[in-house]
Amino acid sequence: MVGRVSGRRNWSDAEKLEILADAFRPGVRVRDVLRRRDLSSGLVYTWRKQARLGLLAGTLPALPAFAEVQMARVESTAPAAQPSAPALGLIRIDLPGGVRVSVDAAVDAGALARVLSVLG
Repeated sequence: MVGRVSGRRNWSDAEKLEILADAFRPGVRVRDVLRRRDLSSGLVYTWRKQARLGLLAGTLPALPAFAEVQMARVESTAPAAQPSAPALGLIRIDLPGGVRVSVDAAVDAGALARVLSVLG
């Protein structure tokens, strides 16, 4: 069995960008990439910050970005005489191109991520 190599390893900017592209690909868990490449999470997130600041030479891979979220109150359309089921939270996502996605609290997170990656 091969043990861990002691000391620091020097990564080229190209290697760092390749690892970032691999780690932040849709549907990939960062921790799986970290384990496979024997890296610490702090190192990868430091590289991501450096890439966003333009401190790494090369083309920056498409990294996940955060979008603004606004909460809206949804009024029930059920008649007042009928008992209604507890209202599930409604999430409305307005994307920059004018596309609006509305989902309830029971939405499958993986499916929503795939839809947003295609729309975004």
